[in-house]
Amino acid sequence: MRTAKVAVSLQKETLERLDRLVASRVFPSRSGAIQQAVEEKLARLERTRLAQECGKLDRVAEQALAEAEFVEEGDA
Repeated sequence: MRTAKVAVSLQKETLERLDRLVASRVFPSRSGAIQQAVEEKLARLERTRLAQECGKLDRVAEQALAEAEFVEEGDA
């Protein structure tokens, strides 16, 4: 996977905490830790968005549609 460099500003305390994790080998590097954190946050946001969209569905209508398709498949 291709990577690109970006500049990130962090609070000093956050950077110190991150450096302790890198020093204890929880992460291979600052970059690795930040990349993993961003990927996890993006995945969480995508799951949340999917859940919100699913929450907009009319459960009764979706159930009726699913049952109608199930009956049609059974007739075939």
